[in-house]
Amino acid sequence: MLLSRLATVFAAVTLCRAQISEYFDEKLTVTPLKDGKVASTLAFTTLLKNASPRNPERLHDDDDSQHYTLFPLALGQILREYGVTEMHLTLNAGKWNYDSWGHPVEPGVGTGAELWAWIGDGALSTVDARWKGLRNALAGLFCSSLGALDELRTTSPTEVFHPEGSLPSSTPHQLRHASHPSEHVCTENLTPFVKLLPCKASAGLATLLNPHRLFDANWHGMGVHVLWHEDEGVEVRLTFQTVSDPLRNYQARKQDWSFESLFGRKVERACPAARSSIVEVSLPQDSPYNLSPEPTLAEKEVAWFDIQRASKPVDISMSYMRDFNPGLAARLAKPSTPLSVQRTLKESSQAHGQLSVVLKNHESYPIQAVYLESMPWIVQFYLHTLTATVDGHPYSSAFSNLSYIPAVPHSRPSTFHVLLSIPANSTLKVTMDVTKAFLRYTEHPPDAQRGWDLPPAIIAPLNLDTNRMYTPTLLVDLATPDFSMPYNVIIFTCTLLAFLFGNVFNLLTRKFVVVSLKPAPSSTIKED
Repeated sequence: MLLSRLATVFAAVTLCRAQISEYFDEKLTVTPLKDGKVASTLAFTTLLKNASPRNPERLHDDDDSQHYTLFPLALGQILREYGVTEMHLTLNAGKWNYDSWGHPVEPGVGTGAELWAWIGDGALSTVDARWKGLRNALAGLFCSSLGALDELRTTSPTEVFHPEGSLPSSTPHQLRHASHPSEHVCTENLTPFVKLLPCKASAGLATLLNPHRLFDANWHGMGVHVLWHEDEGVEVRLTFQTVSDPLRNYQARKQDWSFESLFGRKVERACPAARSSIVEVSLPQDSPYNLSPEPTLAEKEVAWFDIQRASKPVDISMSYMRDFNPGLAARLAKPSTPLSVQRTLKESSQAHGQLSVVLKNHESYPIQAVYLESMPWIVQFYLHTLTATVDGHPYSSAFSNLSYIPAVPHSRPSTFHVLLSIPANSTLKVTMDVTKAFLRYTEHPPDAQRGWDLPPAIIAPLNLDTNRMYTPTLLVDLATPDFSMPYNVIIFTCTLLAFLFGNVFNLLTRKFVVVSLKPAPSSTIKED
């Protein structure tokens, strides 16, 4: 009887594993930029074929055992524990220059930490409770301060952050989004990131994850993306993006690059768990070059290398025939994006200021874009002061579908989004007055004099085949007390207390004795 039951269980497990299969693919994209820099994107994709997210209505029941071979177990347990269907986590350091670098391969390039997820509703625990558990679990997994993405930073901007995968139609879902501009990526975040890969950093393209070179780049960031495709399964995509400068050395004349110069390593052997290992190189169109070794497949603008078939070690390199002229490149360069964005905060005092956003349309047709601001409660908007000008003239048709959720002090941030209409070949300037909160002295950070970091605004064009754009972060100066004054008061008070206590202590403990002064006996002198 026992043997028959064990055989039944073994057959069920075997049938389940036959239905769910796992695939791992890795890809490196290298793009020379017009300002002489080189952008590279490493993407490691693991597909859990025919798998589906956990039903949130069954979160209170014991979950089925998960047996993964390539899929990262630590991340899979977190996703199933909190019923997460889609999740995106990015940690970036630096400012992405859209005008010179164009749109990145992965759109999440906002400075600092950003986390957003679509979470199924209907469980006994609320979505907010599971959102809190998700960010705390990810904070422990990636050794980052994601626990700071609390309700003071959490919003639900569904107009901008649409699902990139599929959502089960049988379960309603809610969006949660939060960002922390002061949290940057570091080596302690890369170590657990590498541990999620099947071959770690010992084989395949993952050997190029050299922290000494990655974190020395002009811009770098890593991302963890989880999607569910109804016809395929659950997909986990781990990415790392960098922008390196081959011309950083003052003796460099050409923007030559290679694996050795970008990453300090070569690919010694292929990852045996990878189904495919591809390197995609964008080819320059305005400068002669040499590409080594011979690519597996090449077209006019792109060349591909198959790492599994290439002779080892693999060190792809590109050398240019002519010296790089930055002045000439800047004069001949056209804007890399149809839309340029500039955002500033003008502060007239420590209590008031003005937020300004300038959007320049480089195309010959109007552009519609969603403008999103998720501002902490320390900065609040005066919505009645919202104005728009086009090339210096008032423009009343700039706004539509405006929505504003005011902030609640010490409780939630403010969310402002509006649909902007930008005329062709023109510049739209949007301004709005803001007020800054007066904080208690216990609410200031240790470096209060530096100011507060404000998260980037997001621009999402609607009639362009581009992803969302992130503006640089802002630094706001709040009214700050003189934190040296308490120290001065303590020193003065302690000195005064020591003086008074010393005198009183001497009066109480000393014994006063009257000493009589007797004249010294006179000496007689005998004369012979």
